[in-house]
Amino acid sequence: MLWAILQRLWQMAFVMIGISVLVFAIFFATPGADPAARIAGRNASPEILEAVRKSFGFDQPFYVQYLLMMKRIFITGDLTSFVNRGWKVVPAVVDTIPVTLSLVTGAAVLWVIFSIIIGTVAAANRGKWADKLLMILGLIGISMPVYWLGDVMNLITQSRYKDTWLFSWVPPLGYQNFSDSPKGWFLSLVIPWITLAILYIGLYGRVLRANLIEAMQEDYVRTARAKGLSESRILLKHALRTSMISFVTLFGLDFGALVGGSALLTEVVFDLHGVGKLTYDALKNLDLPIIMTTVLYASFFVVAANALVDIAYVFLDPRVRQS
Repeated sequence: MLWAILQRLWQMAFVMIGISVLVFAIFFATPGADPAARIAGRNASPEILEAVRKSFGFDQPFYVQYLLMMKRIFITGDLTSFVNRGWKVVPAVVDTIPVTLSLVTGAAVLWVIFSIIIGTVAAANRGKWADKLLMILGLIGISMPVYWLGDVMNLITQSRYKDTWLFSWVPPLGYQNFSDSPKGWFLSLVIPWITLAILYIGLYGRVLRANLIEAMQEDYVRTARAKGLSESRILLKHALRTSMISFVTLFGLDFGALVGGSALLTEVVFDLHGVGKLTYDALKNLDLPIIMTTVLYASFFVVAANALVDIAYVFLDPRVRQS
């Protein structure tokens, strides 16, 4: 077990090195992409361009540029924005992480709880009206784009019905730090949590239902029935556990991607200055250091999520442990 985990950690490090090289090559070594021209501005003279290249090390060989950039990101932390001179990139990204983590973690709690309930109830009532109703609601949730649903939520809670008793508690758009006001933090994120979770509740509920129905046909379930166990106990104790493998796989990948910045649309709609919003603003300004740093940050969480999913398999399914 320990050796397998160490191997997985080594693979993570190797993958991250490869990603960092690829990302750096895309942003700084692609033909026609001259970061010195971006820093110097339009109509800069050749002398100014040359001075910028020397100042930032762009006149060095590719591997030297790469090592200098990684040093500025991971060791010294003094990489600065090309657009806002003097604005350090790493502290800017670190400051946005609590916002994104708060958003994604709260939404994940909602979609895990409700999708397990929906998937289990639908599988237990396969073919009945409850199953059909839950699957229709899940399909509706999957079909609604996050940015559209967020705008509708804002229209309802921030405009049309803001002064009613139902939504008078909803604070203005934005994020409140937990350390400043735990209640304000919670209230500022309730609507974003629901908006982000609805898509995944529908998706995960349908996936879990399909896995449960398939698991109920397995040999170990027939053996449990032969022993006289009730259908509810078989469903919850035996089938649900093995059916969670696909669920955990999806959750690991989606959670890692969302923490890495894929919650961008939700953050933009609700004016939450997280990693996704920071990346969005950097893309508008083509601020290469920020874009590259956030891409590396996102890659780390996706790779780490994959590793954690592999480790979780061992605890969920004894068959994986034996292989």
